[in-house]
Amino acid sequence: MQTLQLFGLERKTAVVTGCDTGLGMSMAIALAEAGADIVGTSRSGDPSNVQKAVEETGRNYTHYSIDIADRKALYAFIGKIIETHKSIDILVNNAGTILRKPAAEHPDEYWDKIIDVNLNAQFILAREFGKHMLEKGSGKIIFTCSLLSFQGGINVPGYTATKSAVAGLVKALGNEWASKGVNVNGIAPGYIATNNTKALREDADRNKAILDRIPAGRWGVPDDFKGPAVFLASPASDYVNGTILLVDGGWMAR
Repeated sequence: MQTLQLFGLERKTAVVTGCDTGLGMSMAIALAEAGADIVGTSRSGDPSNVQKAVEETGRNYTHYSIDIADRKALYAFIGKIIETHKSIDILVNNAGTILRKPAAEHPDEYWDKIIDVNLNAQFILAREFGKHMLEKGSGKIIFTCSLLSFQGGINVPGYTATKSAVAGLVKALGNEWASKGVNVNGIAPGYIATNNTKALREDADRNKAILDRIPAGRWGVPDDFKGPAVFLASPASDYVNGTILLVDGGWMAR
């Protein structure tokens, strides 16, 4: 197979959760540009922009609105996808949430919500779609991890706990499924200019402190994730298992 063909996703179908904005949208569009049809989800956002961008590539886009913290709705969604689509070849476990309060003030409601969205749903999606990938002997699962898969952070104990756990899932599932043709890996974003980081970027002191540590000297943008997503979803990464790819402008190397 020639090098460019290694990155092709023709005749593949990808499920991308949380794809109405930001990183999820860029990754969904990238997979479509590489040839994949997209099944996208969001909790309540407007999918028209990502749908338009995907369809402009000539690929199909199907959207589902779902709160993945709702266990009953999550299983219904999975069942519908498996029933409707002949094969799911790629899962991008991207949907997530963050709630900020110091640990001593972090309420049960915050903790439970973050665990349900960032960890419980991620595992259920990987397990259920993974079963079908194992049956056919091929598949790609990509988790959106975080710098807080490696670091502690401040005022986000629930988020840090889930992203550390997701990093563990990447390794655990990668170990179990690598020999069965299913690649499980993660992408860890650094500081990216999205809605989630708007407050940080508008705080002059925090913005400067962050930029001073990033060797690349800039905030990341969602399109920085197009290449990594296609790589981990394509045959180019067939010998990559249980790895978390840092896309952070060099933050963790500092």
